[in-house]
Amino acid sequence: MLKYLCQKITRAAWVLGLMAGWAGLVGCQTPPAKSNASTGANGDAGAATNAAPAPAVPAPPAPEAPAVADANPSMVLHEGDTIRIAFPGSPSLDIVQIIRRDGKISPLLVPEMKAAGLTPKELEGQLLKAYGDQLQLKEVSVTVQLSIFTVYVTGAVLRPGKLTSDRVMTPLEAVMEAGIDPGKANLKKVTVIRENESGKTEVFPVNLHDVMSGKPTVPFILKSMDKIIVPEKFTIF
Repeated sequence: MLKYLCQKITRAAWVLGLMAGWAGLVGCQTPPAKSNASTGANGDAGAATNAAPAPAVPAPPAPEAPAVADANPSMVLHEGDTIRIAFPGSPSLDIVQIIRRDGKISPLLVPEMKAAGLTPKELEGQLLKAYGDQLQLKEVSVTVQLSIFTVYVTGAVLRPGKLTSDRVMTPLEAVMEAGIDPGKANLKKVTVIRENESGKTEVFPVNLHDVMSGKPTVPFILKSMDKIIVPEKFTIF
């Protein structure tokens, strides 16, 4: 009887051990829970996906093109200038003209008038007077589109011929531009020849030696199409 009980106990212990081993084996095969790191990563990705887009930064405005500088209102018009006359209230009267050698222009519907020697503002005033009641809007503008100042230099200079500039020149500036030949040029006896408005020739003596020496002299301003003659020094052989 005792022997039979020992066998039962031994068999029960063997069964319990087998069951405990099986439970351990099943526990090792249980899949691990999802890590919080993965959830956190997915959460960050979702937050990045659902986040409101950054506000768009407006592009800086394109710089405005600089306005074309109008002619200096104090500048004096001269022969050869190309000017535009515009009437905001009567655009049919708009015209572009070159100031003639006699210094005049020929606007539409009114007599020709003097332009050389006036500033653009002064010419505007003359035009308003000339048109009078023909203009409903008393407004006119005069702008210089092209200013070419032309003179001729000849005689004892290095580069005789035609000189052009975008501004009025003095005799000294013109001669210096042509190249002074100090060994030959007689700067005391420079002559400026000019054809006046009536077509007559005028002769003006200019002492550039005094000008270059700094002596007080009466300023002499050239006009377009003036001719400058620089004589040679008199030499005795």
